[in-house]
Amino acid sequence: MFSIENIRKHLDRGGFDQDFCAIHSYSRLDESRLRLTKLLDWTEESFNSKLSGIASAPGRTEIGGNHTDHNNGRVLAAAVNLDCLSIFSPTSGVDEQVITILSENFEKPIVVDLTDTSPRSKEEGTSEALVRGVADGFRKSGLKASGFNGCVLSSIPAGAGLSSSAAFEVLIGRIFSALFNNSTVSPLDLARIARRAENLYFGKPCGFMDQMASSFEGILRIDFKDSDNPAVERVSPGFINAETGREGFYGTGYRLCVVNTGGSHADLTSEYAAIREEMQLASQFFGRNEARGISMSGVIENMGLLREKAGDRAALRLMHFIGEDERAVLQGNALHAGDIREFLKLVAESGNSSCRLLQNCYNTHSPSEQPIPLALTLTKLLLGSKGVGRVHGGGFAGTIQVYVQDSSFDEYKKAMENVFGAGSVIELVVRQPGREFLSISQTEAEGK
Repeated sequence: MFSIENIRKHLDRGGFDQDFCAIHSYSRLDESRLRLTKLLDWTEESFNSKLSGIASAPGRTEIGGNHTDHNNGRVLAAAVNLDCLSIFSPTSGVDEQVITILSENFEKPIVVDLTDTSPRSKEEGTSEALVRGVADGFRKSGLKASGFNGCVLSSIPAGAGLSSSAAFEVLIGRIFSALFNNSTVSPLDLARIARRAENLYFGKPCGFMDQMASSFEGILRIDFKDSDNPAVERVSPGFINAETGREGFYGTGYRLCVVNTGGSHADLTSEYAAIREEMQLASQFFGRNEARGISMSGVIENMGLLREKAGDRAALRLMHFIGEDERAVLQGNALHAGDIREFLKLVAESGNSSCRLLQNCYNTHSPSEQPIPLALTLTKLLLGSKGVGRVHGGGFAGTIQVYVQDSSFDEYKKAMENVFGAGSVIELVVRQPGREFLSISQTEAEGK
């Protein structure tokens, strides 16, 4: 914990630049300095904090495994260089159990009294619910959670499929871990607590991938065969320029981005629920409750009866799962081997499977609004062999994910933003673990 004065001096000397480049990328360095300056100003204006800490929690991108996690499948996910950044300090006295958070995304402060951490129906869908839920999860796990004051700035666009909620939950958990638990809470426990808060307090029946990716960071293989205790393995890309290529996608000559098509997620809950339900319906034909473990040969051999019992779309969605589950593993292998051509081939296959088999690109509720197919079609026409795109996350609306050759990126971005609006093309860099908190050396903190 450091004084605001010492944090500001360290910032002015460029002391955080290396950290900023690592977690936000070189191209965002000026933006990172401005964000921390704003947080410092805001903290001084709003709170009488003697010592403060600086925490960050990232958003995530799904690299492989589209709609496989909810049927005990495997995914490939990565933390990204967009985050929730916060300055925080503990409260005391009459406010010892009160959390007050200022965020530029909210007109009013987020205020939560932790003397009662039971769920409140009136808080569902709010940030207050997430804060209360994370605090309750800590206490239910035998950990400590008390009050703090914090200022938060997020660079993760809400509704862009980059898990802004998961990053906020993980940020709150990291602050509890640092202030009251000697930073001993594991990434898995933190992810569990965060998901519980979103499920039980926020009211969203989300999967587990988002919180896992934000909490562990880096590129992860996650196996949800045991959905409560998923197996996690960090993937180290084997590209020749991976260590020196700190911008773009590991120095491969490609850049990773998402295109926020701006499509509305309203009325899409039933579309998402149908995917899970139909996969399970088709799985039940094989005597299972989830798709994991069913073979493609078994599906083909029994296709006639499967169509009759579950329907064509359920059969197709089960076939997507089987292929996509295996493909997520192969994508991880290709990254580890440093084989960008094989990796991009698999990305294209994933996108094709989502469109044809999973069918989560076309919005059946609003036929006149088809932003995902439009974005994917434009991407193919604009890039040809110079890039690959696929639907990203839940589908039907929201974002697509694209790998674009460096030489074509600026032109592609301009063309897509002409259609989907300024700022709709968001370049991403994979964030590596190790800088959850920004710190100052003891010597500098003492002003020596």
